[in-house]
Amino acid sequence: MANARKAAVKLLTKLDENSAYSNILLDKELDRYKLDERDKHFATALFYGCIERRLTLDRIIDSRLVRRADKLSLEVRNILRTGIYQLLYMDSVPDHTAVDESVKLVDTRRNPALPGFVNGLMRGFVRDGKPLPEGKNEAEKLMYEYSCPLWLVQKWTDEYGAKTAKDMLRTSTGRPPVTARVYTTKTTPEKLCELLISEGVGCETVSFPEGCVKITGGSPENTEAYRQGLFHVQDISSQLCCAAVDPKPGMTVLDICSAPGGKSFTMAELMENKGRLLAFDLHENRVRLIRKGAQRLGLDIISAEPNDAKIFKSDMPQADRVLCDVPCSGLGVIRRKPEIKYKSPEEFERLPDIQLAILSASSGYVKKGGVLVYSTCTLSRAENDDVIDRFLSENKDFSPCPIGGTLGDSFKASITPDKFGSDGFFIAKLIRNG
Repeated sequence: MANARKAAVKLLTKLDENSAYSNILLDKELDRYKLDERDKHFATALFYGCIERRLTLDRIIDSRLVRRADKLSLEVRNILRTGIYQLLYMDSVPDHTAVDESVKLVDTRRNPALPGFVNGLMRGFVRDGKPLPEGKNEAEKLMYEYSCPLWLVQKWTDEYGAKTAKDMLRTSTGRPPVTARVYTTKTTPEKLCELLISEGVGCETVSFPEGCVKITGGSPENTEAYRQGLFHVQDISSQLCCAAVDPKPGMTVLDICSAPGGKSFTMAELMENKGRLLAFDLHENRVRLIRKGAQRLGLDIISAEPNDAKIFKSDMPQADRVLCDVPCSGLGVIRRKPEIKYKSPEEFERLPDIQLAILSASSGYVKKGGVLVYSTCTLSRAENDDVIDRFLSENKDFSPCPIGGTLGDSFKASITPDKFGSDGFFIAKLIRNG
């Protein structure tokens, strides 16, 4: 595992230096280290784990330094982060192995004393019983327990209540589930599972939602079943969003912010590939992802084009269904992209105005009696409920419409990860008055 630990440290340091997205960096860089599958899994778990628990790990490191923590090089800090992460969160790694292997990663050319420093800090942490940092109040305790910034702990507590906020924090860490949407016109969940299992991919049928399977291991994108277009990977909450849109065969449907296209694919499948589905994104390179996915799945009713969603276009067709899955802060998917939670809240302040602009422009494409669905993958009242409230107050020709199905009769729903094991999500459904 020595090379796996070294790879994790290198990738974390590169992430710190370049502020890249973790999933993009890992996909791009991991193969360079020529690890076998077992070491790849270990390096990936260590990489994501250290990002996810960075706040707690840094507090532990800082509390055990004599001098200011920011004097540490990024590489030494990441050696300590990976080492302490193994001590705290990887039961399969013995303490002495975590310490010894961390010391071996230290480059002694610049400072011969560094191995002793890393060894002393980590052994001292073990000797003290590996204590988590203590908070001065309940919010700070949760901050360190779940490695979540204090502003986000307080925001979720204020907006969703203490119990729900704690459930959200608890489900914001750990390995996220992977689910796939089955193209049921071509196959069944049971048959797809048989095919994937025969190709070495773990797969289970699930009772909810219909047409969904759970991937329990392996790389489904590297299978013949994937190349045949029998499924696409999609979280449960996105599948529920498509069900809320409720597209029917023969309808005209617009997916305003579509890339990489997962919801367009599911909606086209619900339409039995009959009708017209126009999918858009701002950037041509992301539009190509939609076209490529639709082609693989054989969904020829999908037409993908670039479009600035904030600007109304009078030549756009009137549609039976319009989905606005708008850009957002992503606070519902921090289990998949943990670096999001370390952003400053000020970075999200402009989003509600952008989201409202997209929703307002898109509402012009909904025919009378048609349905407009607004969705985000965030858990933030400002980006969800407040945007919908502002829209309804300014657009009297739209009314709330019950979502129906599993999400009930309310016209809006905040899906927290503890409900279905899905990503955090928000859905609001409106109807244009006839």
